[in-house]
Amino acid sequence: QVQLVESGGGLVQAGGSMRLSCAASGAIFSVGAMAWYRQAPGKQRELVAIVTSGGSANYADSVKGRFTISRDNAKNTVYLQMNSLKSEDTAVYYCNAVIRRSSWSRPNGDDYWGQGTQVTVSS
Repeated sequence: QVQLVESGGGLVQAGGSMRLSCAASGAIFSVGAMAWYRQAPGKQRELVAIVTSGGSANYADSVKGRFTISRDNAKNTVYLQMNSLKSEDTAVYYCNAVIRRSSWSRPNGDDYWGQGTQVTVSS
């Protein structure tokens, strides 16, 4: 079984910073792209940032220049450093990873999700 466990959410004032972490554990053969999504009340889940296994990152326009995604491949962990937070960043943040559980798994891997962590930015 594969699990993604997130940590680091909470309440922060506008303009502040917060760091999210997400660790993948269990029967893992390889980890591909890892990403952070978020979902605000009444809105669809959206991609915030994604990083490939090689370290290439892309960001939603709304967070470019403020958020940084990174990963530690040895720990199967992805991070999201969030700076200059705004009230509109308030959402539940979900970790996502493409994982192969064994060499027999399909080459593209399967999607796994964390349970979500609440980030609330007060103005």
